[in-house]
Amino acid sequence: MVKRIASHLVTGGWCALAAACLLGGCGGDDAPPPAGQPKRIALVMKSLANEFFKTMEEGARRHQQKDPTRYELISNGIKDERDVAAQVALVEQMIAQRVNALVIAPADSKALVPVCKKAKDAGIEVVNIDNKFDDEALEEKAVKIPFVGPDNRKGARMAGEYLAKKLKPGDEVAILEGMPNAVNGIMRKLGFEAAMDAAGMKIVAKQTANWHMDEAEKVTSGLLAQHPNLKAVLCANDNMALGAVAALRAAGKLGSVLVVGYDNIEAVQKEILAGNILCTVDQHADQIAVEGIRHALDILGGHLTPEASDYKETQVDLITADDLKKQAERKAPTETK
Repeated sequence: MVKRIASHLVTGGWCALAAACLLGGCGGDDAPPPAGQPKRIALVMKSLANEFFKTMEEGARRHQQKDPTRYELISNGIKDERDVAAQVALVEQMIAQRVNALVIAPADSKALVPVCKKAKDAGIEVVNIDNKFDDEALEEKAVKIPFVGPDNRKGARMAGEYLAKKLKPGDEVAILEGMPNAVNGIMRKLGFEAAMDAAGMKIVAKQTANWHMDEAEKVTSGLLAQHPNLKAVLCANDNMALGAVAALRAAGKLGSVLVVGYDNIEAVQKEILAGNILCTVDQHADQIAVEGIRHALDILGGHLTPEASDYKETQVDLITADDLKKQAERKAPTETK
């Protein structure tokens, strides 16, 4: 019998299939754990090439290692967060392995609903984290799935309001959106729009770059050519903010066009301190995963029901250069007198 693995990492479709075959080779591993045994929690994320989801996984692993007898963590991620089919396949594998709970950050807010309903129908508790499922898609499938995650619209509006203080009414700005069917991207766009409209800015473009750095660089280059008076680019995630910075650097406009990000990844922190990105939003990826797992464990333990706990909001914070400098000062060793 193959020894049960406490946690494993799958970063692509073919790797996921290989892992499934390995674990599926012994019938005992496909059965739910006996009474009194640790629960099996599957964390299914988007692209582990994105630092945000690496941080999410690290937070989940630390939490599991504090009490390994309580639950086993099976950690999965797709190679490219645009590969929705690969994420659907991962959920199918978790159903086949009969995990106790599925904690999922869906790549698509609509396309993952049917397979997650299938998981619930199979007796698996499902908790939605990070990117909320589409309400209409849930209603269409007559399924209720609790959401644990941030208010993305609020976080984006905070960043937009901070940007507005650096601009004047009538200034031209553009918004780089995430994937069209991702509710978190839609909410961030709405937050950016609300802040810009309230401050009297002129939104000259709203265009998707699908969360990706290379696409964002190309889109921003085009926007700079079309709108030479552009004063700011608001990006729905940090990867796209880095792409915008690359385009501005190539165009010789770094510093004259402000950039806003969202996620607070390490690479963007460096650009903020260098003055190339104005701010970002920290939605605490490590804690989102932990809160989602805790929620799942509470449901499994009978302390919560999915119907009575359909939404739990997690923290968001605006991050500026001043914030990063203060954090560095707090971490610096105190000088011995």
